[in-house]
Amino acid sequence: MIKGIILLWAVFMVGVSAAQEAFVGKVIFVSDGDTLWVRPVAGGPPRKLRIDGIDAPELCQAGGANSRDTLADFVLYQRVGVTIRRHDDYGRALARLVLEKRDVGAHMVSTGSAWSYRWKGSRGPYLSEEIFARQAGRGLFAEELPELPRNFRKRHGPCHPLIP
Repeated sequence: MIKGIILLWAVFMVGVSAAQEAFVGKVIFVSDGDTLWVRPVAGGPPRKLRIDGIDAPELCQAGGANSRDTLADFVLYQRVGVTIRRHDDYGRALARLVLEKRDVGAHMVSTGSAWSYRWKGSRGPYLSEEIFARQAGRGLFAEELPELPRNFRKRHGPCHPLIP
């Protein structure tokens, strides 16, 4: 019985903390094609967020500046809905962002500005958008063999974007 109560309390607390991770904010800076800073409209410091489910090219990689510019053109100084999904191994908040009912990650992939994030054999949540962009030869997929950012980082290391 006590184990059941503890389990119920733990599930409740996870739900409460997840609910506290959703907010509306204004995008104030775009670091690269999958990282940005959002200031909550309710107050508090700006939050550095990585868009969950996508992988954009590094700034020093082919297509990196275009990817950053595509994201900035779409969301910079706009109000977005933010849902923090989890934190990665580096402690970064991974978030789903919505701008006027449009999924920002889906936009980035469908314009050919990012890949659907691959992980443990999965081709990611935006596979259909990536297939569309590839077939249309959009952005990164206009190249014959665009290099996945993880492969680029293995060969060259990461780029270090500007931080406001």
